Amino acid sequence: MFSYPILGTDVTHMEVVEKADIIYIHWALGGFLNFNSIKKLANLNKPIIIFMHDMWAITGGCHHSFTCEKYITECNDCQMFQGQKKSDLSRKGFKNKLNLYSEFDNLYFVSPSHWLYNCAKKSFLTKDKPIFYIPNLLDETIFKPFDKNSAKQILNIEPDEIVIAFGAVSIDSPYKGWSYLQKALEILKQDNRLPKISILIFGSGYNKKIAEAIPFKTKFMGYLNDSYSMSLIYNAANIFIAPSLAEAFGYVVMESLCCGTPVVGFDVGGIPDMISHKENGYLSKYKNSEDLAEGIKFCLYNNIRGYLLENLKSSLTVQKHLDLIENLNRLTKE
Repeated sequence: MFSYPILGTDVTHMEVVEKADIIYIHWALGGFLNFNSIKKLANLNKPIIIFMHDMWAITGGCHHSFTCEKYITECNDCQMFQGQKKSDLSRKGFKNKLNLYSEFDNLYFVSPSHWLYNCAKKSFLTKDKPIFYIPNLLDETIFKPFDKNSAKQILNIEPDEIVIAFGAVSIDSPYKGWSYLQKALEILKQDNRLPKISILIFGSGYNKKIAEAIPFKTKFMGYLNDSYSMSLIYNAANIFIAPSLAEAFGYVVMESLCCGTPVVGFDVGGIPDMISHKENGYLSKYKNSEDLAEGIKFCLYNNIRGYLLENLKSSLTVQKHLDLIENLNRLTKE
């Protein structure tokens, strides 16, 4: 929920870095890069593209600020910590980023969603920095539709079962909205018009408490190590649910849509970039279990089919990166 990068590695002497024209920094925390590491990279005077996978680059250290907007002025007294402390790690992280971003004019920021782009434009840290919107990229040769009955057969699921899929590394994470999905499933159980429903959960192993709370037959798939297994899950599902309470983009939403499976998710973060309401899925009212259940029923009763929106096609995304690289190379030469 919060990161302050203490450990870091100096990668400036690596051959690939020395030969690079442009450097991309994706999610590089967890001991890979710290503020000093990034500063050394910036000192190479090469364009540095910071790809924002969450809000960390524009806050004092939280990955999602939820309702907090202190990042617009200055982070302090962070809600992630107990007690009232003006000079906490969030303020220290904010100042370190402000010093770093102010010192270098070769830092560029890329957001995968319009929501995060707008947040970056408001942040005191990045409001004067170059920010670009480029969606995430997905391998459409792996995530693609195939026969749903065959996918169900591979997973030992009856062809007449309506499969509702849900995935998260930690099912009960406060980010992932499990409590709202649980209530939505209880509402669905009361609808006698629905056919036989089964729940497919991946990312986490068996969880007895959650299994007992689900009023339908449930299969836990555990952590999946490859994209092919993920594609199989999406193809076996009739609907994928994304009840996340905070989502900078939502890769699982994109993956499911590519496999032809509609997605029901809250209207929050980057999810609206991918779901066209009542066309390839359903955008539910935020933190509203009743509307989440309504979205599931709408997709089932209307045979909604998932598909990737045209502006998210991989060929277009690649071209946007190539255009950005070309522009930065031209600016560097000038």
